[in-house]
Amino acid sequence: MNTAILNTEIQEFINVHLNSDITALLLKGTSFPSVETKVLIEQIEAKKRCEKKLPTWFHNKDIYYPNKLNIEQTSSEITAKYKASLINGESIIDLTGGFGVDCYYFSKVFKTVKHCEINENLSNIVAHNYEQLGIAHITLEAQDGINYLNTTKKQYDWIYIDPSRRHDSKGKVFFLNDCLPNVPEHMDLLFNHSKNIMIKTSPLLDISVGLNELKHVRTIHVVAVNNEVKELLWILENGFEGDTHMNTVNIKKDDKAYFNFSIAHEKRLESQYHKPLTYLYEPNSAILKAGGFDAIHDQLKVDKLQKHSHLYTSDALIDFPGRSFKIERILPYNKKELKRAGISKANIATRNFPEPVQHLRKKFSIKDGGDIFLFFTTDVDGRKIVLVTSKIT
Repeated sequence: MNTAILNTEIQEFINVHLNSDITALLLKGTSFPSVETKVLIEQIEAKKRCEKKLPTWFHNKDIYYPNKLNIEQTSSEITAKYKASLINGESIIDLTGGFGVDCYYFSKVFKTVKHCEINENLSNIVAHNYEQLGIAHITLEAQDGINYLNTTKKQYDWIYIDPSRRHDSKGKVFFLNDCLPNVPEHMDLLFNHSKNIMIKTSPLLDISVGLNELKHVRTIHVVAVNNEVKELLWILENGFEGDTHMNTVNIKKDDKAYFNFSIAHEKRLESQYHKPLTYLYEPNSAILKAGGFDAIHDQLKVDKLQKHSHLYTSDALIDFPGRSFKIERILPYNKKELKRAGISKANIATRNFPEPVQHLRKKFSIKDGGDIFLFFTTDVDGRKIVLVTSKIT
């Protein structure tokens, strides 16, 4: 950690060049003898990535940034706030502290917070930043979190862990037992120090695989921001053997859309199917990831178009956790009918349909955009159809 980066003149240079051409800056170089050009570029790139992801850090003039990979891997403020809203207590330990965003928000609901980070330089950066942010009740350990647990008898109300999804020999991985640290391997150690564990994983992790690798999973939270799934949160409680619940949330600027169901109940349900009615519904990405397809029918009383289409319909408009559309026309899937419809510009989506969107655009000469939304899908009779719709806002 080069504290010369915090000098006023260098900070002004960083702020002035947040939107500059990085390649040109590298070629031109800088005139600060105390800081290498490469290091300055790293600060610029990392800070720029924080503008929307971490506005609290971005707008504090004395923040020191790690390399951009650490920023890519950290939670956003939006998802960190959501995590902190789920749990509380006297004490929590974050075994994989990273840039410290999650601990910052945990400190608002826990009296004591322990931040473990194996990278000593990153741990020092986080300590400096907490001072600038006025956080005093987070203690930092510059060591591997698992090793720390092996050397202490301390108990915590909660353990939080965000295993790295990169492996030295395998690159990006999609199983928990390939992540670092290997959470399934250390379950007994974790439960020796806390009854409650929260694990953050990539949305790429298959939920059924995670359930096979873990035990005592009480709840899984599927967290989406603006309809993009950002993370899965696994809540484990020592000794819990009941039905695992799926809680989904899609966080937008002005509201949050929730949809919850139990995995065992979902397996017992069976949707009703119907040809397209007056309205069409597309579940948000969190629900699609969670797989609550029959629970939607059961709870919201809308029918599916077909078992694998994952589109729903009703005659009366309902408040739906996803996108809602008015069905204007139903066309059979053939070139003659689409040509007769005279649609030259539209938003296209496919559900349970064999052809990709780009192929359909080229095939029917339809430009992207406009107020028309076309859904290429399969109906209850197995026929390929095109739903011409308008979006309900």
